[in-house]
Amino acid sequence: MRVVVLGSGVVGVTSAYELAKAGHEVTVLDRQPAAGLETSFANAGQVSPGYSAPWAGPGVPFKALKWLMMRHRPFVIWPRADTRLAWWLSQMLANCTAEAYRANKARMVRVAEYSRDVLRVLRTETGIQYDHREQGTLQLFRTQKQLDHVGDDTTVLDEYGVAYQLLDRDGCVRAEPALSLSRDHIVGGLRLPGDETGDAHQFTQRLAAIAEGMGVRFQYGTAIRALRFDGAAVTGVETDAGTVVADRYVVALGSYSPALLYPLRLRLPVYPVKGYSLTIPIHDAAAAPVSTVMDETFKVAITRLGDRIRVGGTAELVGFSQSLRKPRRRTLEHSVMDLFPKGGDIAAAKFWTGLRPMTPDGTPIVGATRYANLFTNTGHGTLGWTMSCGSARILADLVSGKVPEIESADLALNRYASMPAA
Repeated sequence: MRVVVLGSGVVGVTSAYELAKAGHEVTVLDRQPAAGLETSFANAGQVSPGYSAPWAGPGVPFKALKWLMMRHRPFVIWPRADTRLAWWLSQMLANCTAEAYRANKARMVRVAEYSRDVLRVLRTETGIQYDHREQGTLQLFRTQKQLDHVGDDTTVLDEYGVAYQLLDRDGCVRAEPALSLSRDHIVGGLRLPGDETGDAHQFTQRLAAIAEGMGVRFQYGTAIRALRFDGAAVTGVETDAGTVVADRYVVALGSYSPALLYPLRLRLPVYPVKGYSLTIPIHDAAAAPVSTVMDETFKVAITRLGDRIRVGGTAELVGFSQSLRKPRRRTLEHSVMDLFPKGGDIAAAKFWTGLRPMTPDGTPIVGATRYANLFTNTGHGTLGWTMSCGSARILADLVSGKVPEIESADLALNRYASMPAA
């Protein structure tokens, strides 16, 4: 079949690769001049199945208010007249129950664990290199209260057989020796040895090249205007270079997916959550992180990527603004310099921002729609890199009429009973 994939971020490119592997004739459309230039460009670098969890959970509304009062706050919301944001927040609040949290986390861990396994197979098959490491994630707790509540997450990890280690302060330093310089700032941690790290931008561009070698056509610099459709199916994609016609269509446009699907009366509950990162040249390798350290207090990830440290985090609800805000930079700088004060040359850091496509329940929207030939693979939030390969394999199976290797019915858009009118 002829399949058009809309979007060339890590989710779109992995989708194209898996579809080509399944024997389809694939075309990828993107407005950018190359793959992986938007949200996939400079993310935190984690492939973290064990750390997969929804933002919505018990106590989160109270925590959010507390975060808004912090000097180095991990969460920022700018008051604005935005009905979609109001609806999205109401849906997120509805998921802040213990029951919803357990169900959503279990679903996310299922997809993320599968995705990590698919990534490992892909790496073996292709030999792709992207500054990856397989040395786990360390979720770092600065307070005893944080450590006392770790059982809320390990219950689901136990259910899915995800390996983890609860560490005291000394254990954290053994896992990440450079923390010896800041040991007094921490009380313990949760180590997830099955997690990985890697440069999503490198991976996306190199996998795009591999996919091209398999026959995938990438039409870069192509603005997507609209989907043509009749009562039952999509009939083409209108672009600034003409109309592209296929048998199947896959929307993998991240935060921009809802606007494209709105005229089809498909309401995707995906909202852009703005994140920031710093990319810091390593000054002293022995004083830099070995893998990924998650600073639980500031919700900041600090990751080793080759000869660089990637520091990513914060969540800003400001619509589609991509301005670089200095207070957010100061939060990232504070976290990394507090924990790894001698690791990198902070003066040479590159500051970046991107829009993460978030659903209210944290789970991506992968699967069929009510249009027979239209599929989605979007809404991965902060876990697009973590879930990309697995989501792509699920998507390719569904497009091909195959039963996916893991349960996927609860990933589709129809899990949402109601949608906003605008």
